[in-house]
Amino acid sequence: MTLRKLLSWAQGLVFLASFALFPIHAESPQLLHPTLSEKTVRAFNTYIAQTEEKNAESLRSGNFLWVDDQDKSHKQSAYDALHRGDVLIEKTQNPGRSVDMTGGMIHDWEGMIFIPGVKLPKVLAILQDYNQQATYFAPDVEQARIETQNGDEFRVFLRLRRVKIITVVLDTEHTVTYFHDSPRRAHSRSSAVRIAEVENPGTKGEKELPPGQDNGFLWRMETWWRMEEKDGGVYLQNQVVSLTRDIPAGLGWAIEPFVTSIPKESLEFTLGAVRRAVLSKE
Repeated sequence: MTLRKLLSWAQGLVFLASFALFPIHAESPQLLHPTLSEKTVRAFNTYIAQTEEKNAESLRSGNFLWVDDQDKSHKQSAYDALHRGDVLIEKTQNPGRSVDMTGGMIHDWEGMIFIPGVKLPKVLAILQDYNQQATYFAPDVEQARIETQNGDEFRVFLRLRRVKIITVVLDTEHTVTYFHDSPRRAHSRSSAVRIAEVENPGTKGEKELPPGQDNGFLWRMETWWRMEEKDGGVYLQNQVVSLTRDIPAGLGWAIEPFVTSIPKESLEFTLGAVRRAVLSKE
């Protein structure tokens, strides 16, 4: 056996042994449960306050869509990509002063799509059709329902399933408020008021872990939507800021792909799913 083959064989044994030591399904493992500290929550809340201020300012006097903040050449390239059907995704920079974050990671992503040939009310109808979101957003959303509604204010339940090497199931509740800025513009603000990781989902042993005392794959989630009807369709923009655990030494191979990749991939999937749902109604 050559040295290269011997090293490859040894690495394979180490990889398999790590699976044996840490059977990584979030329904049944012990992934060194972190604890969500008050300091981490305060840092995240500071970041959200800065984001709220920035978004409020842009609604008052800035550009409604983030692509319009770019210089002329990049702006035209972005609109061309949107009209080709691309999903534009970018990582948002810290909107204000630095945040002293320990014990967790902040993920801030913003995306945009263009839905041709539709009007704003059609897009709003799909976004507000929460009872059907387990159909529109399958398999990421397993269950969905409106718990209460008062006009443009909703409280909704969503059971989320995320798969990235490991499988994580979360029961979440969200408050959502929609605002009608003009006949062709609207925006909404959503906040996850409860997130609980589900252990052994779909079995007799199913139970929710105490929020903040779980594996830490999603502790907080704040969402902003903007919709504008122009150019023969609707531009749909979504920003999501989430808080997760940080990555412990020795388990990066298991946790890092989930923690770092899922926020972006989930946003891209959500935008694409909305477009498919809207166009299917046409």
